[in-house]
Amino acid sequence: MRTAVSARGPVAPDEAWERYADLDRWPGWAPQITGVTAPRRRLEPGLAGTVRAVGVVRVPFEVLAVDEAARTWSWRVRVGPVGLVLHHGVEADGDGTRTWLVTEGPAFVVALYTPVAFVALHALVASHARAGRS
Repeated sequence: MRTAVSARGPVAPDEAWERYADLDRWPGWAPQITGVTAPRRRLEPGLAGTVRAVGVVRVPFEVLAVDEAARTWSWRVRVGPVGLVLHHGVEADGDGTRTWLVTEGPAFVVALYTPVAFVALHALVASHARAGRS
């Protein structure tokens, strides 16, 4: 299954991109993420690590592609036999930003994750995000 969601908000596109690119900032806009363990703290192709979700679930990931100039990136996450591929982007939208996410994977997982992603995307482009923690 493949779904697409997006959100618009007042934050500048460069700031929204930095909220993605800096792994330490992920918990500040993604309420489901409580931390990220990885050998480097910025998105780059091939970066692998673990996302801590809701404090207890550890989700391995690998960054597949990053285009800083286009403000897009993709990654694969996997829990046991279940995997998702997520494609993200940030675009200027008038005085603010539009961010989007395309999720590919098993229908039941995509259906469960899409509302969570929708909330996170809105926080990503909001004026204020919580401080991140690693």
